[in-house]
Amino acid sequence: MNFEFGTTDRIYVGAGAVQKVASLAATLGSRVLIVHQNPTRSAFLFDLIRDAGIIVSGYRFSGEPTIAAAREGVADARSFGAEVVIAMGGGSALDMGKAIAALVTNGGDPLDYLEVIGHGKALTRPSLPFIAIPTTAGTGAEATANAVLASPEDAVKVSLRSPFMLPRAAIIDPDLTRSLPPDVTAYTGMDALTQVIEPFVSPKATPITDALCREGIVRIAGALASAYHRPSDNVARENMAIGALLGGMALANAKLGAVHGFAAPLGGMFESPHGAVCAALLPYVMQANVQAMQSREPQNPALRRYDEVARLLTGRPEATSSAGIDWVFGLTRTLAIPGLSRWNVDPQRLSEVAEKAAGSSSMAGNPVRLTQDELTSILNAAL
Repeated sequence: MNFEFGTTDRIYVGAGAVQKVASLAATLGSRVLIVHQNPTRSAFLFDLIRDAGIIVSGYRFSGEPTIAAAREGVADARSFGAEVVIAMGGGSALDMGKAIAALVTNGGDPLDYLEVIGHGKALTRPSLPFIAIPTTAGTGAEATANAVLASPEDAVKVSLRSPFMLPRAAIIDPDLTRSLPPDVTAYTGMDALTQVIEPFVSPKATPITDALCREGIVRIAGALASAYHRPSDNVARENMAIGALLGGMALANAKLGAVHGFAAPLGGMFESPHGAVCAALLPYVMQANVQAMQSREPQNPALRRYDEVARLLTGRPEATSSAGIDWVFGLTRTLAIPGLSRWNVDPQRLSEVAEKAAGSSSMAGNPVRLTQDELTSILNAAL
């Protein structure tokens, strides 16, 4: 077996770990741009950097990271003379920070490098040193080598992607997630769960990603409901933060699957939180994948992988894939996950969504090729 594995250079994990940021930044440069979305939550970070004698500026954006916002952030970074980029927030903030850090050094426009709607040119220069500080336990963007940007004009979300975009450091401080509202905890947590299941059943899986996914599934399965019902449960928050990190490391090296294949066009066509979309789709995609393999590819090794997922989720050594699917359905009820119709997904456009999803990069990691009818049926069921 031949494979490679890449991840963030340095990872700091633990309650209070964010206090390391100033000393870490000082080793990388003297002018720091902080990318953020919430000035109230990020104020302490500015203070930490300033108190270390480092010159600091901020770039604040709202909503999803868009191509236009990335251009604006790059202009701000260049005008300020940024030597280091720090992003704090959810996956949107981390993706924006990665995009800015990469585009400052590589020049040109985001469309020069973007997949699908852009020219897809390779980034040829290392990014500015980038530090990721997640405040949700979801996307794992602190350990991925891409940044998702939305193009409202094209009604799609697409990626900048390069090994140069892996963060120089990630600071995983579970204390930063304790103030999340319950619904955000649920949505981001289901995204994290998806990102340790999809790489595990992917044909691109490796022994390293397998180990990460097994640990991540167990941690998230045991913690997500507790974090949702008891936001101050420190153990649950820590397990969720570590689980999300493990998922980011796994997906960056083994790809995702149909859940994320759907999420890209749905997020571009309808105003919908990424994690909420993944949460609504996950059990139906698991069910469709297992049924498709049972009927068309009974020797597919991913069938046995889904049995193992069930055992990891339920803790029952006799569990098979159907028990795992039932467990995930039960979790969505516990977390009050709404269907896609909550986000105004138009039932008349499901075929269009399915067609776009079939061509997405994430579908390369799905364990079985799903037909157009199967893709549309998943969407109908998840409404």
